[in-house]
Amino acid sequence: MQEMGDHEKMAVALEATGQYRVLRKLIPRQNLVPHDGSKTRLGIFIDLETTGLDPAKDEIIELAMVPFVYGLDGRIFEIQDAFQGLRQPSNPIPAEITKLTGITDEMVAGKVIDPAEVAAFAAPAAIVIAHNAAFDRKFIERFCPSFSTKPWGCSMSQVDWTGEGFEGTKLGYLLAGFGLFHDGHRATDDCHAAIEILARPLPKSGVPAMGKLLEKAREATCRVWAENSPFDFKDVLKARGYRWSDGSDGRPRAWFIDVPEDQLQQEKDFLLQEIYQRDVDIHAARITAVDRFSIRC
Repeated sequence: MQEMGDHEKMAVALEATGQYRVLRKLIPRQNLVPHDGSKTRLGIFIDLETTGLDPAKDEIIELAMVPFVYGLDGRIFEIQDAFQGLRQPSNPIPAEITKLTGITDEMVAGKVIDPAEVAAFAAPAAIVIAHNAAFDRKFIERFCPSFSTKPWGCSMSQVDWTGEGFEGTKLGYLLAGFGLFHDGHRATDDCHAAIEILARPLPKSGVPAMGKLLEKAREATCRVWAENSPFDFKDVLKARGYRWSDGSDGRPRAWFIDVPEDQLQQEKDFLLQEIYQRDVDIHAARITAVDRFSIRC
């Protein structure tokens, strides 16, 4: 303990010169903020390692879920025991995935993850969060359909990290912004790292990052589809923030954008006046946290 104390003194001394920034290794905590009697909910942070990027053909090889108790204002009080499991896929793990995650075919040989056990573990959660929920949710819903009924949040996209002064949204960048580092690319470690950054006050707003995430998750948005839009206006759509769907996942083959619910009419007016330049029916769908990031959207 004395040795660790001396190391911390050295780190503080280096930082005091103004010439150094010291990163401290993240030590997962169980108790973060004392309970004050306010209402709480149970959240679950989930992280997956997979054989690739396509949920239609690639498979989960590692799954971690870390429950945590949070207040309605975003304060995180307590982190509970994790669920972690490895799973043998149908085919050998690609070499690039092993290089990235450290997970080998020998590690997963004969290992299974029971979807019913996963569903039971996640059942009490009021919200499921992932760092890139658009990726993780699509995989876990195929593996365990009960996740399709849960509200979801994304610690990567539903906090304005750039506005708070961070240089990137990858987990490693965010940890470094808080003066931390961790052993990344294993599912449980990544869950603990993400919960830690959600629990910390943001540099500019001063509120817990979890509070900002909850604000965004609670908002309904509308997905607006620019179906059959003229090809000559594709750059205009891209510049406005529209993304392309190739239709391979069952969604329309068209440009689309997500906007706040109160901006729906404004977006329709833009399409009618600037893109179609005539009267057309514009397809839009209301999206809540129960649907957001799902394979259904």
